[in-house]
Amino acid sequence: MITQFDLIVLGGGSGGIAAAVRAASYGAKVAVIERGRLGGTCVNVGCVPKKLMWNAASIGAAIEEGAGYGFDVELRGFDWPTLKRARDTYIERLNAVYARRLESEGIARFEGTARFIGPKTLAVRSPSTGGEVSLGAAEVVIATGGRPEIPSLPGAELGIDSDGFFELEDLPKQVVVVGSGYIAVELAGVLHALGSRVCMVLRRDRVLRAFDEMLSDELMQAMQADGIEIITEANVQRLSRGEEGLEVEISARGVDGDRSSIVRKTDRLLWAIGRRPEIDDLALEVAGVESDSSGAITVDAFQRTSAAGIHAIGDVIAKAPLTPVAIAAGRRLSDRLFGGQADRRLDYENIPTVVFTHPPIATVGASEAEARRRWGNDAIKVYRTRFNGMHYAFSERPRATAMKLVTCCDEERIVGCHIIGHAADEMMQGFAVAVRMGARKRDFDDTVAIHPTSAEEMVTMR
Repeated sequence: MITQFDLIVLGGGSGGIAAAVRAASYGAKVAVIERGRLGGTCVNVGCVPKKLMWNAASIGAAIEEGAGYGFDVELRGFDWPTLKRARDTYIERLNAVYARRLESEGIARFEGTARFIGPKTLAVRSPSTGGEVSLGAAEVVIATGGRPEIPSLPGAELGIDSDGFFELEDLPKQVVVVGSGYIAVELAGVLHALGSRVCMVLRRDRVLRAFDEMLSDELMQAMQADGIEIITEANVQRLSRGEEGLEVEISARGVDGDRSSIVRKTDRLLWAIGRRPEIDDLALEVAGVESDSSGAITVDAFQRTSAAGIHAIGDVIAKAPLTPVAIAAGRRLSDRLFGGQADRRLDYENIPTVVFTHPPIATVGASEAEARRRWGNDAIKVYRTRFNGMHYAFSERPRATAMKLVTCCDEERIVGCHIIGHAADEMMQGFAVAVRMGARKRDFDDTVAIHPTSAEEMVTMR
């Protein structure tokens, strides 16, 4: 017997729940299928616990900076287990909030693993009983998220991934972080700030290669100045367990171009080399849903897959894999399917994002290199500034703030806005609105500055 719904959402993460709740608000009969904890990656092993850890690291830095402002304070230690308990309790509360929200909206919740057994028909297996129920719907949304990748090399299983980072019961004394993307730099920064000795292994020459080069260069300088070791153009060859912990064999390119072998001893190795869509158990071929060579489900501008009535949002499509993007895509999709808004869809242009590094990074729009490729060198004019913000006026170790505006064509429309520095994360939201609305450099120039702030530099740049 097949229980019918108007909408079935595969995945109880931020995007899936957003789509389900919005559809239910229009009167749709909705079911959500989730095999793990509600909230998905962001709530459980992503944005939320990561930000809490970053907050802790930032508080530690603020305590050290207090002396310059006249405070008689001393940082005598840090207790990782206490922070972990508080963080885990906070996440459990959020899990409960999501459960109550589904219940209050009348959304059916099925715990277990799902697979397609026909077009828009799914079987859900209970993890506790092993029994199965069959569900069908007029519309299906795949929002099952992604999972960390682990390389295929000797001893790789001895390392942990970003999920494993949040399971650590104690702060490791030494950590090797493999990767150069935002997860790698965020976790490396948190670990270092809380007291670990950190070594990063990069396959190429710099971190955050997908970001504007200014952000990448400034962050690497800041991390190295803090004492984080960064080995570039390197690959881990093998990982083994030695008498004093893990031994990591690294192949690295020297200044003369020759490759040599380096061995680093460490307590932990953290893989942060990327994520893959979580689709392996869904039997997509039964439903006629196509994916690309990376495993990402292919969709059109309206989140439609190759199968009629089946849609995909979030990390499974590997396009701007950010929580607010998944939420926005899910809500717009339900607006279109059940709210009578036929043209409603997410515009993936000018999506702002923040990287919670030390110092934080905020960015929206095109990098300088991307803008030059897209519009040509002659059409692009770039404005830059670099300074030490007042936050560090009495600090012995000030961190520079750097900003860049990338403008296009005669009207100098702002097509890229990039910041690294204290409070960059809180500055960007308003500037992102301006960029999306098509602001010109003159609009920024004509805006009265708020003084004294770092943000005023965005409207006084020459």
